[in-house]
Amino acid sequence: MNQDTKKIVKIAGLSVFFILIATFAFWGSKDLIFGVKIRDVNIIDGSTVTNSVMNITGNAKNAINLILNGREISIDQNGNFKEIIALLPGYNIINIKAKDKFGYVDEKNFRLIGEFAGEAK
Repeated sequence: MNQDTKKIVKIAGLSVFFILIATFAFWGSKDLIFGVKIRDVNIIDGSTVTNSVMNITGNAKNAINLILNGREISIDQNGNFKEIIALLPGYNIINIKAKDKFGYVDEKNFRLIGEFAGEAK
C-alpha cells in the first residue's frame, strides 16, 4: 500500500467512526428531540355521536402524565391509553393533554355534538 492509500483508508475509517458516534447520540436523545406526541385518538373532530358514553383510546408517545378533561388517566409503558367518558347532549369538548419527562406538553381538543335518542328538543 502506498502512502496515499493509507491516508484515504485512515480518513474513511475515522469518518465512519464519527458517523457511528453521531448516530448513537441521536438515537439516545430522540425522546428529547421529538418530545411528547398524542396520536391515534379514536375521535373524529366535529362529529355527531348518538351514544352518551364514549370509549376513548389512543397513544401518547413519550408521555409520563396524561390528562383527559382535567382528570389524570393512566397510560401503559408504550403510552397507550383507554378511558370511558360520559357525554352531554349538545356541544362537548374533549381535551387531552400529555406531558413528558422534560416538561414538554402536547394538547389536543376534540369537539363533538351529542344527539341521543329520547332527548327533548
